[in-house]
Amino acid sequence: MNWYTRVTQNITLLPDFIHYYEAELERSRGEVAVRGNIEQNLAALPGHTEHRFNQLQEIEAVLNYLNIQLRQLRSTTYRRYLERYNRELSSKDADRYVDGEQEVVSMETLVNEVALLRNRYLGVMKGLEAKQWQLGHITKLRTAGMEDATI
Repeated sequence: MNWYTRVTQNITLLPDFIHYYEAELERSRGEVAVRGNIEQNLAALPGHTEHRFNQLQEIEAVLNYLNIQLRQLRSTTYRRYLERYNRELSSKDADRYVDGEQEVVSMETLVNEVALLRNRYLGVMKGLEAKQWQLGHITKLRTAGMEDATI
């Protein structure tokens, strides 16, 4: 079962999800480095890119799920304020009160944490793109006769 399914079925698994992907992020840093045999780097690159992109998509899905939950929570809290005060509050006032509710703040914090994780994975994807570019140009140099190129 993937993390998206697990988190959507049980939101309390979110800290485990974040911990897992942070550990994966640390492992991915070695995949971005350009060192060793060029052919081995080129052979491994598509697999690394595909694996990390799939992880990024799963993080994006969980982030989207959390945003949906946040909108639902905000809507419920907003309605509660308007019903309780029977239009004594303006829409803007109710909106401001909703932003201060502890549940809403907690959910926004979780969304922010997963968004940070997503952004860090985007950095890995940029690193893999740069690695592909570098290896491609090194290959072109070797083709042109610079056989002694080392990393």
